Amino acid sequence: MEVVSLNQISPDQVILWSWNFITINVTILYTWLVMAILVGGSHLITRNLSSEMNVSRWQHFLEVVISIIRGEISEMTKKGADHYVPLVGTLFLFICVSNVLVIVPGFVAPTSSMTTTAALATCVFIAVPFYGISRNGLLHYVKEYFQPTFIFFPFHVMGELSRTLALTVRLFGNIMSHEKVIGILLAVTPFLFPVVMQILGLLIGVIQAYIFAILSMVYIASALSAEDEAHTAVKKEGSGA
Repeated sequence: MEVVSLNQISPDQVILWSWNFITINVTILYTWLVMAILVGGSHLITRNLSSEMNVSRWQHFLEVVISIIRGEISEMTKKGADHYVPLVGTLFLFICVSNVLVIVPGFVAPTSSMTTTAALATCVFIAVPFYGISRNGLLHYVKEYFQPTFIFFPFHVMGELSRTLALTVRLFGNIMSHEKVIGILLAVTPFLFPVVMQILGLLIGVIQAYIFAILSMVYIASALSAEDEAHTAVKKEGSGA
C-alpha cells in the first residue's frame, strides 16, 4: 500500500487531517505511533523487572541493548557513561524502530522526513552545550568558543551549525532515498528483488540509527573533553600563580 507517492519527496506532503492552523500529516501520525510503541513496550518490559538469574527474554534483550549503548558511550567519555544513556539510547531506539517498521505495509518511516531528522539533530545541538555547561559551568563553556583567539568565535559557531545540518541531511537522505528506490523497483521489477532490497534496507536502517547515536555522542564527548582541558589549564594557571 503506497502512502507517499514517488513524486512526493517527504511524507510531510501527505495531509491526513487539517483544521484552521492545525495539520496532521503522515510524519506526525507515524511519529506518534513509534513513540506509543516505545513507551508501551518499555512499560511492558520494565513493569516486572527482576534481578534474579532467570529473567524474561524481553528483559534480557533490553539489558543487552542498554549494555551495548553504555559500552559504546564509555569508550568515548572518561566517566559518567550512565549520564548520557537516556539521550543517546532514546535517539537510537527511536530511529531504529522507525526504520525497521518499514517492513509493515503502509508504514512510512518518520525519519524519511527532514522535519523529523532536523528535530532529532536539534536535540543533539541543545544537548552539547547542556552537558558542557553542566560539567564545568557556563563561563568555561563560552570561553571555549573564543579559543585560541576571539577571531575563531564565528568558526566555532559555524561548526556547531554545520554538524547539526550534517546530522539532519545524512539521516534524511539515506532513509528517503532507500524508500524511493524500493518504490521504483516494485514498479518495474519482479517481486523477489525488491524483497531482497527491503531486507538490505532493514540493515541500513539499523546502521543509520547506530551512526546517528554514535555521532551524537562524539559531539557531546568532544565538547566535554574540550571543557575538561580548558578547566584543567585554568586550574594549573591558578596553582602556578
